[in-house]
Amino acid sequence: MAAKLSLSEVRREYDVLKERGMHLDMSRGKPSEAQLDLSNPMLRVFDDGNFVSENGMDVRNYGEFKGIPEARRLFAEIFDVPAEQVLVGGNSSVNMISDSIKRCFLNGAMPGFVPWTKYGCVKFICPVPGYDWHFHFLDTMGIEMLSVNTLADGPDMDEIERLVKDPDVHGMICVPMYSNPTGITYSDETVRRLAAMETAAPDFRIFWDNAYCMHHLYDDDRDTLANVYTECKKYGHEDRVLMFTSTSKMTYAGGGICAMAGSLANINFAAGLIRYQLVTYDKVNQLRHTRFLPNKGAIAAHMRKHADILRPKFELVLERLEKELGGLGIAKWVTPKGGYFICFEAMNGCAKRIVALCEEAGVKLTPAGAPFPHGIDPNDSVIRIAPSYPPLEELAQALEVFTAAVKVAAAEKQA
Repeated sequence: MAAKLSLSEVRREYDVLKERGMHLDMSRGKPSEAQLDLSNPMLRVFDDGNFVSENGMDVRNYGEFKGIPEARRLFAEIFDVPAEQVLVGGNSSVNMISDSIKRCFLNGAMPGFVPWTKYGCVKFICPVPGYDWHFHFLDTMGIEMLSVNTLADGPDMDEIERLVKDPDVHGMICVPMYSNPTGITYSDETVRRLAAMETAAPDFRIFWDNAYCMHHLYDDDRDTLANVYTECKKYGHEDRVLMFTSTSKMTYAGGGICAMAGSLANINFAAGLIRYQLVTYDKVNQLRHTRFLPNKGAIAAHMRKHADILRPKFELVLERLEKELGGLGIAKWVTPKGGYFICFEAMNGCAKRIVALCEEAGVKLTPAGAPFPHGIDPNDSVIRIAPSYPPLEELAQALEVFTAAVKVAAAEKQA
């Protein structure tokens, strides 16, 4: 049961903080400057003047439209698939995902399948709370988004198995590890059921945005994610999944490299359609990355340095939430083991008010409702906390405002 708060008392606390005139931004999960600096040595890997890939190609020129061998092999290690089942792209996996969905509309999911433009309706399963950028580009394509609640072990599989009986449901899009924003990782059983389930639409596709697969906060306490491709193959559905990841939060958010992996049939089909888009992707950047991070082990060592910067910020958020709000019964939150976000759930009907109060006091948060299709949270309760970007001192100040705003919104609701 929620504790009864004195509106006058919590409002006074909030007003004192508001008078400080802060200007703090916690709206996006961006790497901090200290994290970006970790990759600065990568900019010097060509100081020796050697731009030749292992296959003898000068990466400053055209060529290797599927990606240079080093880059395909690196991502193959991450995806745990053969390198021939990997396409390396530019710096944005979001672009790769969006383009993959658009190809389904224009060309069909695979040869022999009807292009999705021929269907009267295309629906996608969207675990919520979820990634607002996914929802935005699905919306721009006119895809009907079906929200499915996320549980402790992943999306509600009973509901998903019910929904895929509808032949208009052609896809699902998700962040399966350290999910944005819930921080949860899909259980082995969830991955198995996604791979095994029978779907009414024969061209049903899962767009597996594994953005945080290397983003652990702790060496000795980390989540693991089952290989969805292996599971799909086991059940005769190897073409079902397209997997994506990037180095955007490993090296430079605006200058990384990304990749897509899937069955050989999926990869060959996509490569045949987009070879002339792929041929001019930045192979210099691919070679730069693979010389700096030549294998998965090197990435793991690099990401431990990121974790050393991120971990104190996550721990500070969790400590302050517990200190100021623990036991009051007016909120709950997730304790993630990796990723970039902490999912905060306020009392129903309070999220928009909390975000507005924070903004009035100079702290910018992700808009309430953003983790839901069309920006509409049916309970108006979920707020995504992104602690990565501000320095610790600023983060502490922002949390003072945030927890005060939560108390004010709860007291107003109780009044």
